[in-house]
Amino acid sequence: MTRFSERTLTPVSERPEATAPAAPRPRATLALTSAATAVALMAYTAPMVTLPDIAAALHTPLSAQAWLLNGTPLGLAALLLVAGSLADDYGRRRIFLAGTFALGITTALSALTSSTLLFTLTRIAQGASSAALLASSLGLIVHAFPTPRGRLHATGVWGAFVSGGIAVGPLVTGALPDWRLAYAVLGAAALIVAALGVRTLSESRAPRGGRPDLAGAVTFGLALVALVAALTLGRDGWLRAPVGLLLLASVLLVGVFALVERRGTTPMIDLGLLRHRPFLASSAGGLFTGFAVIGLFSFLPALLQRTLGLSALDTAWLFLLWSGLSFAVALQARRLAGRVSSRHQLALGFLLHAAGVLTMLGALDSGSWTRLLPGLVIAGVGSGLLNAALPLLSVESVPAARAAMGSGAQQTFRYIGSCAGVALTIAVATSAGGGLARGADIAMAVSAGLAVLAAVSVVALRERA
Repeated sequence: MTRFSERTLTPVSERPEATAPAAPRPRATLALTSAATAVALMAYTAPMVTLPDIAAALHTPLSAQAWLLNGTPLGLAALLLVAGSLADDYGRRRIFLAGTFALGITTALSALTSSTLLFTLTRIAQGASSAALLASSLGLIVHAFPTPRGRLHATGVWGAFVSGGIAVGPLVTGALPDWRLAYAVLGAAALIVAALGVRTLSESRAPRGGRPDLAGAVTFGLALVALVAALTLGRDGWLRAPVGLLLLASVLLVGVFALVERRGTTPMIDLGLLRHRPFLASSAGGLFTGFAVIGLFSFLPALLQRTLGLSALDTAWLFLLWSGLSFAVALQARRLAGRVSSRHQLALGFLLHAAGVLTMLGALDSGSWTRLLPGLVIAGVGSGLLNAALPLLSVESVPAARAAMGSGAQQTFRYIGSCAGVALTIAVATSAGGGLARGADIAMAVSAGLAVLAAVSVVALRERA
């Protein structure tokens, strides 16, 4: 059994009975956290099929369209760690409700924006709000389902709703007559879920004492902003001075963040976890899910519309095959418990994604959307396995009292990967010679290669006996 660092991972007082005025209601807790998660992912994926319309309305050039997609994952990656720590220390219900209310307001504000900058800022705010509700959701679930069997079922359902939100989001936004109306509807949905949670959820926490790690949050957030800016600007030339300076700034800020975390009394993340193989496997799984899977599938719908002439709604229905299968598989994947470990389930998911993406090579150049169907089916099954395994592994890799922190860490890596993956996909697909169809094939091949590397990595990170 691996020993955790006692300095930060063992709470000063673990007193759920003292901090919760009422016993948790497991089914209601699972329903509300899953619903909020689905709405957050719907808002996250909203631009996937409406990117051409949004770019046209906001007069966004192709070189800047990565910001339209990367705003939300940037906000998520910057604040998930601090949100998880705040949820454990100051109340998971409190952070969850604040995040869900904020998501409703910021999503509705996106409908009123008139420029690329304002839209990107509201998307970053949506990501920050989503970070609060996503990181606290698993903490609430772990508190409501204290037994391993109950936790296995609950995290499986929650992971399925991650896939469900990804599935329904593009369909809703594609079906509505205007992308602004879609954001207004999603904002209203988040506010309704938050209102229901006020009377339903019970509080839980695992306080460590001390002040919030604001210095860590600021340095980590700035490091991510510099990294995403460098990846976005790199499309116009990787050897330019601004790109190099931003990458250097990102590296230096990560070093400062590590120093702050090492010296802090209540750090966002215990750096000792980096020597814990299950935590590394969880983090690697999240990073490569964002880099290889989300990065590709965030921009692929726009590529289909531009190369095959599909409408936003047609594209949404086509991608429902991938995301709908992901939802169904994630919902049923809990049946693998006891027979397939979370780590091996991750590896299988990555390999299926790679196989599916390779099957789709040449489809856009052929002009036939039916060529995509087998690959979307295979990749959808793989995505479902990933979404089922990641939340369970994230809470298993840290003590139960720090479940929100473990969830925040894994999802932070997931959305760091997403930011990098979107920028990489757009850069590869739009810069390759031979047109967008040829560029899409190269981007898919890169995604498949990254997925295979991910499978090897998570298998290699097995816990020592």
